[in-house]
Amino acid sequence: MKYHIEKNSIQETLIIPLFGRKICSEHFPDLFSDPSAERICSMLDYDFSEKQKLMESQAGLFGALEVAQRQYDLAFEVKEYLKSHPGAAVVNLGCGLDDTFRKVDNGQCLGYNIDMPDVIAVRNELLPAVEREVNLGCDLNDDTWMNEIDASGGAVFFASGVFYYFETDAVKTLFRKMASRFPGAVLAFDCCNRRGAKMMTRTWLKGAGITDVNALFSLDDPMILKSWSNHFSSVTVKSYMRGYRDIYPKVNFFHKLMIRFCDSLVKMVIVKITFDKSANGKSSLSGNYYPS
Repeated sequence: MKYHIEKNSIQETLIIPLFGRKICSEHFPDLFSDPSAERICSMLDYDFSEKQKLMESQAGLFGALEVAQRQYDLAFEVKEYLKSHPGAAVVNLGCGLDDTFRKVDNGQCLGYNIDMPDVIAVRNELLPAVEREVNLGCDLNDDTWMNEIDASGGAVFFASGVFYYFETDAVKTLFRKMASRFPGAVLAFDCCNRRGAKMMTRTWLKGAGITDVNALFSLDDPMILKSWSNHFSSVTVKSYMRGYRDIYPKVNFFHKLMIRFCDSLVKMVIVKITFDKSANGKSSLSGNYYPS
């Protein structure tokens, strides 16, 4: 029996990035392969025809590229951390139907997928937890979820397309608490500048009922994060579309223009914060900004 997805529901918002990864795998098989996205989409009672038509346009395909590349970038950061902390907690903040833990699982690490209870209810139907994996239904702003994380072997946190929905003060509070609770851990996430946030408000953020973009989290200068906490030992920044592997030569002219737009005008980046191992450690900064 297939799982029914209602139109204009929270469930529908969950399947958009999932379907994007499926479409990207079909159109760019040399860059991306995501059989699990195809498998989950086949489990759904949902008419994808409208979204397929949209995503197979040039603009829609670029959106699919963005979704797939973001997962690749964040998985890269998780794998890097696991090289030195093989038994770490891998924590997916605002997980939706993302299966990054299964893509990075080294047989030793622990997986935690955290999202609102109604989202986790859907996830439990479509992506029930496997060995060493837990699905936690909790508001990220309620820090009791931190009590559930076994970080004895280290911890790497990541968030994919999540903090755009948060007010800046809430993000700052969350980051500070995490740095205090998980010394030596790493947090990786995607973000953009204020211009990009305003563009999102006109599209999918507006659909979520969010109109005051000025209060929402964006970063014109990611290095401002350094001032948020003396528990941040480093802040690094890489281009979203070209910082981890350069797909620029492998896409068409239109998508090349869009990549340059993302790098130069909306500053779509992946930010990695490393938390200090001790409360009184010194901080440092490094960065790898946008390719010309």
